[in-house]
Amino acid sequence: MKLGIFGGTFDPIHNAHLFLAESARLMENLDRILFVPTKLQHYRNSAIESAEHRCAMVLGAIESNPAFALEDSDLRPDATGFTADLLPRLHAKYPGSTFTFIIGADSLANSTWERFPDVLENLERFVIAPRPGVRAEALQRVISAVPKHLRERIATLNMPELPESATLIRTLLSQGRSVRYLVPEAVWQYIVAHRLYGITAEPLLR
Repeated sequence: MKLGIFGGTFDPIHNAHLFLAESARLMENLDRILFVPTKLQHYRNSAIESAEHRCAMVLGAIESNPAFALEDSDLRPDATGFTADLLPRLHAKYPGSTFTFIIGADSLANSTWERFPDVLENLERFVIAPRPGVRAEALQRVISAVPKHLRERIATLNMPELPESATLIRTLLSQGRSVRYLVPEAVWQYIVAHRLYGITAEPLLR
């Protein structure tokens, strides 16, 4: 089975996440996309909402797509949050499968990845989605530091830049503004029902 691995905090999951996952599934001819929420985020601020809430939102968002699934290996008590440690766990859990890792260009260009060659060794493909404001030169600096025999596993997805981000969504919510239609309807209803991200504006709660 050809599996796509899509990791992140998903705080919250939004429509751009789903578009990226579906685009990667089709372009890379993948059988299934595993959404992998992380417990620890070494390159960004920690998640605002709990793993329980974030997983519930992921499940609501992906319910209508049988090719999408939630994978909780990176939420286990002994998970380190490093992709280099996650991938061997997934290989043990899904023996015989090949993995394609899906990532936004900003996550690769703006972070120092721990044991990046080890990550690539555990993958068939490492595919990058374009993101606004990320220059090709920044990506090339990261890729050029990889051993030559691993560079051929890295590719850029032919898809539009997606400006939506979880940071934008959290900012709008903190300002008492709606994010309906920036997130799947099930996610919006969950956020409102549980008053996540500090929602207090009365119009949003109706």
